[in-house]
Amino acid sequence: MHCGNFQPRPLNRRQMLAQSSSGLGALALASLLNDSAYGLAGEDIEGLKGLHHPAKAKNVIYLYMDGGPSQVDTFDPKPLLTKENGQPFKMKVQPTQFDDIGNTLGSPWKFNNYGESGIPISDLFPHVATMADELCVIRSMTSEFPEHTNANYFLHSGHGLQGRPSMGSWVTYGLGSECKDLPGFIVLNGGLIPPGGLDCFHNGFLPATYQGSVFKNAAEPVADLKRSEKTNSAQLRKLDLMRKLDGMTVAKTGKHDALESAIANYELAFQMQSAVPLVMDISSESKETQEMYGLNTDTKGTASFGRQCLVARRLVERGVRFIELTCPAVGHDRWDQHSNLKKGHTDNCMAVDQPIAALLKDLKERGLLDETLVIWSGEFGRTPMAQGTNGRDHNPFGFSLWMAGGGVKGGHIFGATDEYGYYAIENKLEIHDLHATMLYLLGIDHERLTYRYSSRDMRLTDVHGHVVHDIIT
Repeated sequence: MHCGNFQPRPLNRRQMLAQSSSGLGALALASLLNDSAYGLAGEDIEGLKGLHHPAKAKNVIYLYMDGGPSQVDTFDPKPLLTKENGQPFKMKVQPTQFDDIGNTLGSPWKFNNYGESGIPISDLFPHVATMADELCVIRSMTSEFPEHTNANYFLHSGHGLQGRPSMGSWVTYGLGSECKDLPGFIVLNGGLIPPGGLDCFHNGFLPATYQGSVFKNAAEPVADLKRSEKTNSAQLRKLDLMRKLDGMTVAKTGKHDALESAIANYELAFQMQSAVPLVMDISSESKETQEMYGLNTDTKGTASFGRQCLVARRLVERGVRFIELTCPAVGHDRWDQHSNLKKGHTDNCMAVDQPIAALLKDLKERGLLDETLVIWSGEFGRTPMAQGTNGRDHNPFGFSLWMAGGGVKGGHIFGATDEYGYYAIENKLEIHDLHATMLYLLGIDHERLTYRYSSRDMRLTDVHGHVVHDIIT
């Protein structure tokens, strides 16, 4: 019995949604199917559909060279190293990772000038050298960490400790995705997950839908994605039941990130069952294209990385916002050559050189390079003096990376290290500056892309970072 003053509690918004139509999940699906940007694209600022200013790039392909390529052996030639090869190193040496400091070590490779811009590139990259006029080489990058795991977290999240959102998560949080049936942030696993593990690609405190999705081999790129039901209708009935049950739970408990993300993931996974096999199946690519990417090459790692690069181009064509490529296995430890520098860097370069050049050429020929920002980078560089006799230790004080397409100046060199290639001395940059510039090219003000967490407005660049306008067209 109720008293005469009893009034039924009015439905809140979630209860109303759950008890109408097919529940919250169906409404979410309807929204996904009608909205080309299903991520949290943010407020519509000045009619720019979530952008803070007009974007120069729509997508990012991040070529992550895990382990730390040597700047003085790739894109920053230092004749003085060759001249003083084998002599005691003449500059003050900072503490190194393994404290095994040898003599000055000249580069085993020659440098030549390429393209109309005359950018110096070592013999390690004969294929990339043909695209020199598309490259913006930055020679003055620095990191705060000399150890792989912390440096990897710092490169990916702007913070040297585990737990912050990866840059790909921030990008998809800020911009959403133009692709309805694939994740907005995809990591193509070449076989070597970097130190720090999958947390390098984690969503951190951002909603779970922005976590990087790792695609593995072509046979089964995404675990547990294959349909278990015999018919499409059977799976749809199962999904409909899950929507209703999850919607009822959400209505009772209120907003819950893990549950709401699971609802969205169910819907996306259903779309991916058709989309993933299509994007990973490269049989439709011409023989010439496959050969250009090195898919028929016997060199260890080339075919594997070539496939990653080709799939990355196909993902960009489908509107995936951020794609990161990891290193292929070449039989030894990534780019981390503490000994036997010549063999290690040679093997790594032979695996990635042809595919990277093919990717740049292919994007350009298809009219996609102008709107796709391609970044090639490790987490730090290497020392100009030897570790032992024939290796190089970690060097966070000055290293090289390059960017191409997406609004950066091609055929351009920015910054400089000293005459030994040890310290950045001109236009010194930090990882925060790289992140700020990347976001700027995508139409995002890095100071305004924030997420409220632990009573603070968090951002990728924390309280740091400056846009490097001198490298932008």
